[in-house]
Parts: sequence; C-alpha cells; structure tokens
Amino acid sequence: MSISAFVVKVPAAERLVGELRMRFDASCKLGAPAHITVLFPFMSAADITPAVIDQAQVALGKMPSFSFSLGAIGRFMGQLQFPSTLFLSPDPPEPFVALTTALARSFPMFYPYKGAHDDVVPHLTVAHGDASDVHAAATELKQRLRTSPLIRSACDTVTLLGNASGRWEEMHVFSLSRA
Repeated sequence: MSISAFVVKVPAAERLVGELRMRFDASCKLGAPAHITVLFPFMSAADITPAVIDQAQVALGKMPSFSFSLGAIGRFMGQLQFPSTLFLSPDPPEPFVALTTALARSFPMFYPYKGAHDDVVPHLTVAHGDASDVHAAATELKQRLRTSPLIRSACDTVTLLGNASGRWEEMHVFSLSRA
C-alpha cells in the first residue's frame, strides 16, 4: 500500500550525511532526500485530492518560515520491534513541532508516527537499523562533524512525498508564510 509524508528537505545536509544515509538508511535508497519529517505516516498517495492539498496549504500557509542549524547528534535506542536510529537534531526544534501540530490539527486522523511516541522529536535520520550499524554510522558522523562547518538551512517550504511507485517522489510543495 502506498503512503505519503510531509517533510522539510535539507539539501545542505547531503554533503555531510548523504553517503552515510545511502549506507545506513533504507529510505535513502528509495529516493527520500535528507529531510526532517513533519508528519508521517500520512494518507495513501492515491487518496490525496486537490481538497487535501488545499487543506494542507491552509494549515501550512499560516506558519512562518524560519532558519535552523544541524549539528547535535541524537539517538533513539531500539527496543523490541523498533530499530535504533541515529539522527541530527535541528536547532531550534520548536518550529518543526509547530509544523507537525498544525498538520495534525488539520488532519486529526493522522498522528505523527501513528502515535507510537509521546513527544514529537524533530530529527534528520542518518542511520536506521541494528545497533551495530547505528554505532558505526555514529562514529563516522562524529568525525565528520569535527571537520565540517555547522549545517545551516532555512525552511520556507514543506514537501509532500508519496511512494505509490515504490520510491519516494515529490507530490506537492507547500509554501510557508514569509517571516
């Protein structure tokens, strides 16, 4: 079954984490760019109508654009059926939480990560899988961060991705308001 997701693309991160993501994050191999997830999972890509696009634009169009940086490493430790995840945390995280909240209010039947987590933790996934792979990716990422400038980016759009073809593809880009 196809699914969709709202994300903030972060092309500025590709230079630092693109190769690590290709090795350690299966979504990268399926076409997902470096991104911070705003709302996943969302509805089937086949169910996205012009009315859904309009509803999402109304929700996101009220949100101001903002700048952020990525430089802090975080991890979600795997438990039971959940694999481990290595990520970069955005600073500040609050605007991303606000984007998620706006979409969740507009589409209350879609909870971030199906409600599996109590809090929204904005992050750019670098590695996702077993603990040994995540540890190897963390070691490499730490070294890269020591020799690289801080990743700085701006968020003025949110992208809706869909995987109806089996690969993640851009379906629509929503503009945020100018700060």
